[in-house]
Amino acid sequence: MEQQIPMVDLRAHFAPLRAEILEGVGEILDQAGFILGAHGRSLEAELSEYLGVAHGVGCASGTDALLLALRALDIGPGDEVIVPTFTFIATAEAVRYVGATPVFADVDAEYFCVTAESVAPLISKRTRAIIPVHLYGQPAPMPELLQLAEQHGIPLIEDMAQAIGARFNDQRVGSFGRLACVSFFPSKNLGGAGDGGMVFTQDEALATRLRGLRNHGSWQTYEHEVLGYNSRLDEIQALILRKLFRQMDEYNAGRRRAAGLYDAALQDLSLQVPMRRAGAEHVFHQYTIQIDERDALRARLHAEKIGCGVYYPIPCHQQRAFADLAPSHCPVAERLKERVLSLPMFPELSSAQVERIAGVIRAHLQGG
Repeated sequence: MEQQIPMVDLRAHFAPLRAEILEGVGEILDQAGFILGAHGRSLEAELSEYLGVAHGVGCASGTDALLLALRALDIGPGDEVIVPTFTFIATAEAVRYVGATPVFADVDAEYFCVTAESVAPLISKRTRAIIPVHLYGQPAPMPELLQLAEQHGIPLIEDMAQAIGARFNDQRVGSFGRLACVSFFPSKNLGGAGDGGMVFTQDEALATRLRGLRNHGSWQTYEHEVLGYNSRLDEIQALILRKLFRQMDEYNAGRRRAAGLYDAALQDLSLQVPMRRAGAEHVFHQYTIQIDERDALRARLHAEKIGCGVYYPIPCHQQRAFADLAPSHCPVAERLKERVLSLPMFPELSSAQVERIAGVIRAHLQGG
C-alpha cells in the first residue's frame, strides 16, 4: 500500500534537531526565564542581520506583526490601506483591527502578487500604506511598488509571512519596505512549534515604538503611555527558531530542488507550473500549479493519499467578513481561485515522492 504524502512533513523536519531542541528547552525550564529573554533578543539580532536591516521586534504571531506595524505608523479609523485580495485573510484582517479600511488590489495572473499597475488606481487621499504580500515564496515586484509608493509619499509594509529568505535583485525581501512582517507558524519556511512573528525596520524610532506596543504600551515597567498588546515571542519558540534558522538556507534550497523536480516531471502536461519572476529568488513556501477542472484533480490526489490544497478558495474581497465594504473588481483573483492547486512542498520531499505525485497527475490528465 502506498504511503501517504502530506502537504508538509513537520515530523521529518523536526526529527534531526529533536534532541538538541529538548536539551535547550530543559535549560530554559531550569532557568525559568520564559518571556523577552536572551533567546528572543538573539533571534531578533540574527534575523535582522540576515535580512540586512537594523531592527527586529519579536511578537506573538504573524498577524500581530501586521497589527503592530500598522499601529507603529499610527494608522487607524478614516485611513485606507491597499492590500492584495488573493492572500490569507490576516493581511486585511490586521487593517480592520486598527479601524482602517482595507482596499483590495488584484494580482498578477502569473506571479500571484500585486503590481504597481493594480495598486496605482486604488491610491486616494486616505491611503496611508500599501502592503504587498510575497505570496507562495515569490517576491512581489518591489522596485516598481517602491517607486509608486515614494511618488505618493506612502509607506510600504512587506508581508513576508511566506517568503523569508527570498531575494529580489540580490536584496532580501523584508529589507525593502518601511516595515516588514514575518510569521513563524509551523508550516512556514522558518516555522516554530507554535505561533510567533516578527517586525523588521531600519527606523530606530519605529522599533522603539514596536517594543512598547507589543508589551501593553509600556516602555518602563508599570508605566503605560498608550494602550498596547500582550504580544511577546516566548523563549521556547525563540530557541526553536534559532536552531532552525541555522539551516534555513538549506531548507529553502531543498524547496527549490523539489520545485525543479516538479517542473521537469510536469513540463509536458496541460497545466501551468509556477512562474519565476525575472531577478527574483523564489523560496517555494508553496508549489502552486494552475489547471482547468482543478477540483477533479484535487479529488484524485486525495484518493491516492497525496496532500494538496487550494490557497485561496475565496479571495478576501469576497469574504463575508468584509461584506460591509464597497465591492471590489478583481477578475484575476476570481479566476485564480478556480485554477490554483498547491502540491506537497517541504525541504525533505524526495524525488520518489515527486515522481509518484507527478505520475498520479499524469494518469489523471491522460484518463488513466
